[in-house]
Amino acid sequence: MRNVIVGTAGHIDHGKTALVKALTGINTDRLEEEKRRGISIDLGFAHLELDGGTRIGFVDVPGHERFVQNMLAGVAGIDLVLLVIAADESVMPQTREHFDICRLLGIPRGVVALTKSDLVDADTLALVRLEVEEFVKGSFLEGAPLVVVSTATGRGLDELRLRLAEAAATLPPKDPSRFFRLPVDRSFSLRGFGTVVTGSLISGSLRRGQEVEVYPGGRRLRVRGVQVYGRSEEQAVAGQRTALNLAAVEPSELERGMVLSEPGRFEATREVDCSLELLPSAKNLKNRAPVHFHAGAAEIEAELRRLAPGYARLVLREPCLLLPGDRFIIRRFSPVATIGGGVVLDNGGYRYRRKESAAARLGVLAAGSPAERAALLVREARYGLSIAGLVARTGAPVPPSDAFLVLEGPPAWALDRAWIQAAFARLSGALDAFHRANPLLPGMPKEELRGKVLPDSPPFLLDALLSRAPGVVSDGDTVRLASHRVVLKQDEDRALEAIEKAFEDAGLKVPFVAEVLAKSGVEQARARSLLQILLRQKRLIRVTGDLIFHPAAIQALRDMLARHKGQRLSVPDFKDWTGVSRKYAIPLLEYLDRERVTRREGDQRVVL
Repeated sequence: MRNVIVGTAGHIDHGKTALVKALTGINTDRLEEEKRRGISIDLGFAHLELDGGTRIGFVDVPGHERFVQNMLAGVAGIDLVLLVIAADESVMPQTREHFDICRLLGIPRGVVALTKSDLVDADTLALVRLEVEEFVKGSFLEGAPLVVVSTATGRGLDELRLRLAEAAATLPPKDPSRFFRLPVDRSFSLRGFGTVVTGSLISGSLRRGQEVEVYPGGRRLRVRGVQVYGRSEEQAVAGQRTALNLAAVEPSELERGMVLSEPGRFEATREVDCSLELLPSAKNLKNRAPVHFHAGAAEIEAELRRLAPGYARLVLREPCLLLPGDRFIIRRFSPVATIGGGVVLDNGGYRYRRKESAAARLGVLAAGSPAERAALLVREARYGLSIAGLVARTGAPVPPSDAFLVLEGPPAWALDRAWIQAAFARLSGALDAFHRANPLLPGMPKEELRGKVLPDSPPFLLDALLSRAPGVVSDGDTVRLASHRVVLKQDEDRALEAIEKAFEDAGLKVPFVAEVLAKSGVEQARARSLLQILLRQKRLIRVTGDLIFHPAAIQALRDMLARHKGQRLSVPDFKDWTGVSRKYAIPLLEYLDRERVTRREGDQRVVL
């Protein structure tokens, strides 16, 4: 079944509520004050099922200028507008404001109803028709069906249902696979159920039992029940008026303007960059002017900052869930009146560099393809964006693009391809400089390389780049150019042999490391590098920090102990067998324990 949301629009007392009741049989005035005064103060809802499988949900909005903010809470997210104009009054102030709002919100289609036709003669009706046609000329309602109706006599009601069905049939189908969002326009308690919220499901779908998150605030709630147009359902889909029964929350904790969506999917924001259209009455609006910002069912005070002709940033006093493509209305503070509207382009609070063209950037976000918009956001980020972050910035799944590479997670990550090539060059340059400064070292410590080339980057990023960087080799905690080889000078070659021989000649009674290095024949820094080479090549073995042995001495010790397999020995026994002092005996025994040559049992060892 096709689901369509139709919103009424028009001046007070032009018959919007009466017309919806005549079409659906439902009185949308639910408040006692509304019934007493005979005007709509808050939003009302009704529905109508038409032949051909179309179900229309009506959002009946108040027409009084004092309640335009309530009207705005209902009109956002509608698919069609039913513009109601009384034949006995024609176009009035709130007709104009409501019409401007619908146009600024980009509502694509609609139907015009001339109500109270029973109160005027044929000539007056013909004149009003001409006035209305002139009024909508050049707008989205130019050429739209104009139906003369009377709720008193029933005139035109069948035709109006038919025209609404025809207009609904021209709308593209909703995509239920998109991420769901439900702006809350009512919250109340129902006996036997608990807390209930209502709203027009503007995208996606949700099911009974599903977990949802309240934006802003981050609270997670469980959906106990789903109703669509008063009937319990397992699932609600985009384009339906939906009521949710929520567990473990009070109605006072949920306010009009909050949004229910997928847990952890998005982030509420206080800054949005947008395209902006101002009405002629607002051409003198100053930079940083305070405005009332209306989006979805939310109304928030905001400051308007101009970025470029046709573009602005709105800084909100309170956070709100806003995604690119969301439409909004702004109203002046004093006198309160609608002055413009636009489309959200970016919710990330991007900081423009000096002399950067905001118009060029926002032009891509406004008119670019999904892939172009995603590529721009990835390119702007210092180290790319997580896929989750990119979805939160765009409100849509990440499209494929040749401009960026997606690394498999966790976390899945998008990197600009040009940035990757520049990063490869920086890695190679840093490694080349390190090798030149430290020719005897096998490579650069990985953390040192990260701090030099990718400071404050996500921990996984360097490894991801190293696995792809041409001509770069990662060996454990060190990184080197594939072309790097340790080449010793003649004096270094002699010093290397001298260091090794000093430890070989000492057997188990090895000298201090500093003493050996001092006699190597090269300065201390190079001598220490040569020692590291010997250790890496296993030509020497480090037992403790300052105790280094030649492999021949360690092997002789192993051979000697092998002849005592299964025997127990104490520290004094080991000293007697080897002829070493306690200074050497304890570190050697602990080394042998680690190597599983011996096993400690109390104060003794067992030769394994």
